[in-house]
Amino acid sequence: MEVVGGRRLSYLDFGGDGRPLLALHGHFGEGRTFARLARELGPGWRVLAPDQRGHGRSDRAADHSREGYVADAAELLDRLGLEDVVVVGHSLGGVNAYQLAARHPRLVRALVVEDAGAVVDGDLSFCLAWPERAPTRRALVEALGDSARHLADAVREHPDGWGLAFRPGDMVASQRQLNGDHWADWLAGECPALLVHGTSSDVLDAAHAREMAARRPGTRLVHLPAGHAVHATVPGPFAAVVREFLAALP
Repeated sequence: MEVVGGRRLSYLDFGGDGRPLLALHGHFGEGRTFARLARELGPGWRVLAPDQRGHGRSDRAADHSREGYVADAAELLDRLGLEDVVVVGHSLGGVNAYQLAARHPRLVRALVVEDAGAVVDGDLSFCLAWPERAPTRRALVEALGDSARHLADAVREHPDGWGLAFRPGDMVASQRQLNGDHWADWLAGECPALLVHGTSSDVLDAAHAREMAARRPGTRLVHLPAGHAVHATVPGPFAAVVREFLAALP
């Protein structure tokens, strides 16, 4: 746990003496979603995976701006005395990763962007229907319906019942500030990049992924048979392409 921007920012340090890798999760997620990747990459890589603002065990923030998320990541690395790190990011975390590289190039050695576009237009308002609290874990899971299978890591027992580790309203606000044209940030970075696209993704389409790779020098595009959460759907193949990319870094 570190105090970043006056708030507690929780993070997992999977340990080891390997080179540092910062892993940034997507909306509704938290750092432990990268536990499998950390095992696959160890011991050569030391994976650090924060719960980003408003997620997991980290404190809520007054805003969910692009500047806020990027500042959190930069300050965490500074507090840990790290720079020139590889940054992996999924969805929200993918945009945060390439914006961190664009705005703080000394901090980022290379990027792995998982199913995140240079133009984002999403809507998470469906999550406002999720219950704030339920009397039991089973009741919460039943109320979440089909969404429950994507939220297993976020289910928590609170003093007043069972709920999620985030506020749905915060997620909606965060997505609204994530939406937009981020081509300038994607193209500003000069470090090597791996862009991983899930072929069944409903967030990033193949044509946009190809354009991102074509327009940014030093970017490798890989398509994997998965939906939006590639690292969770096909963890073995995802780790393999990341490991191959990392092995080729100078």
